[in-house]
Amino acid sequence: MAPPFRVTEVEAAADAMVCLHATDPAGLYLSAWARVDGFEVPDLDRAFYDDRTLVKHLAMRRTLFAVGRDLLPVVQAASSNRVAGVERRRLEKEVREAGLVEDAERWFDEVTAAAVAGLADGPRTAAQLREREPVLEGSIAYGHGKPWAGSFPLVSRVMTCLQATGTIVRAGNLGSWTSSRPTWALAADWLGEPIPPLPEDVARAQLVERWLRRFGPGTTLDIKWWLGSTLTAVRQALRDVGAVEVSLDGGGSGWVLPDDVDPSGPVEPWVALLPALDPTTMGWYDRDWYVGPHRPQVFDTAGNGGATIWVDGRIVGGWSTKDGAVDLVLLEDVGADAQAALDTEADRLAAWLHGTQVMPRFPAPLVTPPRRSPAG
Repeated sequence: MAPPFRVTEVEAAADAMVCLHATDPAGLYLSAWARVDGFEVPDLDRAFYDDRTLVKHLAMRRTLFAVGRDLLPVVQAASSNRVAGVERRRLEKEVREAGLVEDAERWFDEVTAAAVAGLADGPRTAAQLREREPVLEGSIAYGHGKPWAGSFPLVSRVMTCLQATGTIVRAGNLGSWTSSRPTWALAADWLGEPIPPLPEDVARAQLVERWLRRFGPGTTLDIKWWLGSTLTAVRQALRDVGAVEVSLDGGGSGWVLPDDVDPSGPVEPWVALLPALDPTTMGWYDRDWYVGPHRPQVFDTAGNGGATIWVDGRIVGGWSTKDGAVDLVLLEDVGADAQAALDTEADRLAAWLHGTQVMPRFPAPLVTPPRRSPAG
C-alpha cells in the first residue's frame, strides 16, 4: 500500500485486514510485501513456523487465511466449525456414492482418528501419513467422461476436514514461497494448547466487528458473503455490535460501528500493486464502487480477483511478471503523476522479486489469453 500506511510487522499487516488470504501461496507473500516496510520472505516464514504468531487456517467461504493467534479462536467458532460440518457431509456423501464404504459416518470417524494418531509423534506430509496409516489410502474419481476428469486422494480431503475442525494445522512448507507442499501437525502440539472454544454467536459478533472496523461501511450482503454465513446470523451480529445504518454513495445503505459514523476526509493520492486474491480486492461482495466497468477484466467468472493495479481506492488495471519485469496493463488513463508512481512501484516489486516468476492460481482475465472451450 502507500508508504504512509505500511506497517513494520507481518502480524500487523494481517490484523489490519482481519486476516490475509492464503489460498494463492505467492499472493500471500505479495500481500505482505505490499503492506510491510522492508518485507522479506523469511519475515512471514518466521511468523508461521518459528514464532507461530500467524496460522494458516481454513475459514470463511472454505478459503485458506493467515490468521493471527489472538483471532484464531474467534475464526474457528464463527466460521471454521461451519465449514467443517459442510466438508464432513460432503466427503461422506462422495465416498458413499463412489461405493467405497457403506457406513460413511463410521468410516469418517476411523480415518480421522487414524490421521490424528499418525501425527501424534510429530509433523508429517499427507503422503507420509498415508504410508503410515493404510486406512487413508485410496482416491475418488470425478468428472467421468469429461475433459476435466481426474481423481483426488482421500487423505487430502481428510486433512481438509481436520484442518477445518481446528484439530490440525499447517506446520511447514516443503516448497518455495510460490508453492504449497505443507506438513501437518496436531494443533494442540503446534500451538501449545488446543484452540479455545467460544460460543458461536459471540465469536461471530467479534468477527463482524473486526470486519466493520477494517472494511466498513459495508452492506449486509457484503458481510454475509465475506463471512460465509446466513443473513439471519449476520443481522443478529450487527445488532450485537450496535452497528449503525448509513447511506452509501450511489444509493443503498450499509453499516458502520457506532464510533465510526463521521464521513471520512480526503486522503493523499496513492497507488498499489496487489496480488491475486488480495484481501482488499476480495473484501466486499458488491465491487462496482471500486472496480467499475472493469470487473470482467479483473475477476474471473467464479469471482476470484487477479493481480490488480489500484489508484486512489479504485482498481484501474492488472499486472503480471515476465522476464524479470512487472508488466502493467492499465484499463484507463490515470494521469501522469499516477503513471509515474505506478512505474516506480513496478520497479520496486521487480527488484524484490529478483527474477522470480509469479504464476497466480487465479490470474486476471486481462493478462490471460482466453481458453478455448472443449469441443462439444
